Amino acid sequence: MKYLFHIITHYPLSCIAIAVIWYLCLFLDVHVHVGHVKAIDKWTHTVMYLGTGLVIWFEYLRQHKATNWRRVTYLIWLAPIAMGGLLEILQANCTGGRRSGEWLDFAANSVGSTLAFVIGILVARYRAR
Repeated sequence: MKYLFHIITHYPLSCIAIAVIWYLCLFLDVHVHVGHVKAIDKWTHTVMYLGTGLVIWFEYLRQHKATNWRRVTYLIWLAPIAMGGLLEILQANCTGGRRSGEWLDFAANSVGSTLAFVIGILVARYRAR
């Protein structure tokens, strides 16, 4: 419980971003139609995970002077990818047909997380110099 309180107090924006993703993916039935943009749903997934990853990086760098690369790899890159996979499985099996889990959504989530991770690495290295 103490660790959860630490996470919420030190990473409030990250927690909000993650909660918004969970809400959008499981409870809100969103259909975005933009005729001239192909695969808008996949772009949306990529941007959601890119934005969340950058928010986590921002709060991590604000809280820590030195970068723990193992922790950052797990928390900023692998955990969001795993969360995206879990959400796609839950969408396919637990939303009563309102949402569908798709492999391409999972791939878009992974691309967003990877982009955020790479951008964060560049910022962290620049900050360390």
